[in-house]
Amino acid sequence: MADMNERDAKLVQYLSEAYGKERELEAALQAHIAMAEKGPYKKRLQQHLKETKSHAKQVERRIKKLGGGGQTLQGAVGKVAALAKGPLHAIRGDSEQEKLLKNAKTEYWNEHEEIATYLGIETLAEKVGDPETAKMAKAIRREEEKMASFLLGQIKQLTGAVVRADIPAAQRRAASSGRKSKRAKPAATKSKSSATKTRARKTGSAKTPAKSSSKRGGVKKTSARKTTAKRKTGGARKTAAKAGR
Repeated sequence: MADMNERDAKLVQYLSEAYGKERELEAALQAHIAMAEKGPYKKRLQQHLKETKSHAKQVERRIKKLGGGGQTLQGAVGKVAALAKGPLHAIRGDSEQEKLLKNAKTEYWNEHEEIATYLGIETLAEKVGDPETAKMAKAIRREEEKMASFLLGQIKQLTGAVVRADIPAAQRRAASSGRKSKRAKPAATKSKSSATKTRARKTGSAKTPAKSSSKRGGVKKTSARKTTAKRKTGGARKTAAKAGR
């Protein structure tokens, strides 16, 4: 460490923090794998444990290449004893499903801490002209992002399992029926408005026959007048005929 310049010392500092975090997560992941049932979640945790061990080795090699190692790595590993909480995770939660959910939440939080750590290393390395460290940090960051994405979906599934395990079915049904009744109210309002429109249409159609009836009344009056005129004409003709006789 004494022979390193400021640039390399800062890179080693950041890499040592990442190394300590990777070693801490090894212990936590091993505890979580032991608790998880066989399936996609357990399989993915086992895969990520291998990735985590690989990340630690890559970072360790880079630290040594930059001139660090020895006391630096020992100091990073020394922090793991205080930070590793894997065994304690086995006793938290009211049910097995809730324990798994809390583990997944912790893993998700840890992944984002690692993403931020490696993004910082990547950016630092780019700015001080260390492409090898930047490339390594970027590759590790992408693997952490994939794991975080997986855990996001897993948290949703595990929360559903907690609901099924810890909340009685009758209470779940009551809550869902309450939501359905709230959604039904706007439909009732729509039916009222449609009924109002229907009444308005009926009222309008009732007025139309009245107009037609008035027209029919006008026709009747006209025909009556014509009949009266015909009668008068016929009577005049008869009177003239009598006078001629």
